[in-house]
This record gives sequence, C-alpha cells and structure tokens, in this order.
Amino acid sequence: MFKIDNYNLFEELGLQKIIELSTAFYKRVYADSDPWFRNMFPEEMDEAIQNQYEFFAQRLGGPQMYSARKGHPALRARHAKFPITKRAAERWLSHMAAALDEVGITGEQRAALDEFFTDTAFFLQNLGDSNEKLY
Repeated sequence: MFKIDNYNLFEELGLQKIIELSTAFYKRVYADSDPWFRNMFPEEMDEAIQNQYEFFAQRLGGPQMYSARKGHPALRARHAKFPITKRAAERWLSHMAAALDEVGITGEQRAALDEFFTDTAFFLQNLGDSNEKLY
C-alpha cells in the first residue's frame, strides 16, 4: 500500500493538474538529448501524454479512463520491451521530479507521488547492472 492509497489524490489535484504534470514530464523526456533514454518512448508525444495522465488519474482515485480505452494497465507487460535499467529508472525519476516542481505539487501530495513514482520506476526495471534480464 502506498501513501497515494490513503486518500483520493485525484480529487485533491484534479484532472487538469494531472494533465499539466504529464505534459511537463513528457516535454522533458522528448527534449532529452540522450538517445538511449529518449528512444524508449513513442514517436507521438500527445499519445504518450494521454496514456500517462489517464493512467495517473485512474491510479490516483479518478475515473477509469485508461482501462476503458486500453484495458488493464499491466505495467510490467507494457514496459517489458524497453531496456529499463537502474540508470533509466533514475533518469525517468529526475524528469518527473522536475515536472512536479514545475507544476507546483508540494507537501503531502508531493511526498505521496514521490513514493509511488520511485517504487514504480524500480518495479519496472527489467535489466540489471550487467544488462541481465531481471524477469
């Protein structure tokens, strides 16, 4: 159980703030100059933003937009084709931290999201330090 499960963060933040967060995050990802990281993301930024904000809205206690459009999130299965190393997870988290700063999410909301994002980023890691498959 995560801190985000203790209350409805969707109601506190609202859909617009979640969309702003996903947009700020993906603007950073798509501007990332390192191909090893950038190439893990789809060509179409608008689709990536929509997928993320719909998933976040759903996970944070809002409507089931993501599942209604794409089915069960199945995060590991959907991310298994990408080489997610510890370095990649850390890079993802650095972009997300900057996006959280940009949109002004602070305090308990920030702490809850930081915990969830950190756990999820490393949960999706599928390659070890020597590029051996972890699952």
